[in-house]
Amino acid sequence: MSTSATAKPVKLTLVDRWSALPKPAQILVWVLIALFFFVLPLMNLPIVSTPDAQFGSVLATVANYALVALGLNIVLGYAGLLDLGYVGFYAIGAYTVGVGGSLHGHINWFVLIIMAVTISTASGLLLGAPTLRVRGDYLAIVTLGFGEIIRLTALNSPWLNQARGITGIPRPPSTELFGLPSLVWDGATAKVDLGDGAKSIFLKFGLLDAVPYYWLALIVIIVVLIADKLLQASRVGRAWEATREDEEAAELNGVPTFRFKLLAFAMGAFVGGLSGALYASRIGSINPDSFMIQLSMMFLAAVVIGGQGNRWGAIVGGVVVAYLPERFREFADFRIVVFGLLLLLLANFRPQGLLPPRRAKRAQRADAATKELEGTEEGARA
Repeated sequence: MSTSATAKPVKLTLVDRWSALPKPAQILVWVLIALFFFVLPLMNLPIVSTPDAQFGSVLATVANYALVALGLNIVLGYAGLLDLGYVGFYAIGAYTVGVGGSLHGHINWFVLIIMAVTISTASGLLLGAPTLRVRGDYLAIVTLGFGEIIRLTALNSPWLNQARGITGIPRPPSTELFGLPSLVWDGATAKVDLGDGAKSIFLKFGLLDAVPYYWLALIVIIVVLIADKLLQASRVGRAWEATREDEEAAELNGVPTFRFKLLAFAMGAFVGGLSGALYASRIGSINPDSFMIQLSMMFLAAVVIGGQGNRWGAIVGGVVVAYLPERFREFADFRIVVFGLLLLLLANFRPQGLLPPRRAKRAQRADAATKELEGTEEGARA
């Protein structure tokens, strides 16, 4: 007697369908997604826009948080280093632009950006060289102290103007190429607003319109994303993963873990300093209160909420942390409570983050399969 087994149809996931697409189609989709985010501040979509705050300004802040989360994700998500003082690098980048461009000099903006990332990267190396030899809670304590030391130094140093901070920070050089009108919604009907005040001038970095800063941050995010993808797929990325999963096993297999941890720390400091420099250039003035330790916690929350180890998760986390409090501004003081409740629900029902990395999903499936197997064996023995 012959039996014929009926094969179950394989259920394709969204990732499988995406991987099956030809490369040109994937590139086209990415280009369309990027275009959508570039025109998003001009569309003023009723559900997405923030009625109680300037939408372009909110998007610029969101983009800045997403960039910071990408940098911290290298340190925390890839290398597994708990950095609670990431705001220190952010402050170093901002103060470098402020000191060199306004307080003690008038250096070209592009040179200031290079100085900001160089000094913040050097700070990361100086901090990481002695501290990365400790692990876990001790590293968290040391980095927490670093973030606070940077703020207190700015607060007490006359050379950094103490609590008065720095004003008149230079903005990126403007080139007025063309104006882009925005949409105004009347119910479900959209109209093009052609008024001069409603236009965003491409590459005109002024005081009132934050949209060009959002576009600039978006371009920087795309560049960082490409570099991040190349790094993670390289030998460096594999060494970070091995170090994060089991440092002792990685050392036994010939991975110089300290060197790669230091590299992750320096890369994170680079992106942190860059985002701080862009922030200072947009705001135009900074002071020590702009870099409180709570900001570090928000950066950390962005990576954890999004899913540490996943670059897209870090971006989504940055969006959640920066956008939701502005979107719920109509709740006035209760918006922080609402935001906290959302985070509480997320921590309970989605502890691995909104977009966990593939390795987390694989580990989850392996755990479920192991438990199922153990249950089957116990049932057979009974």
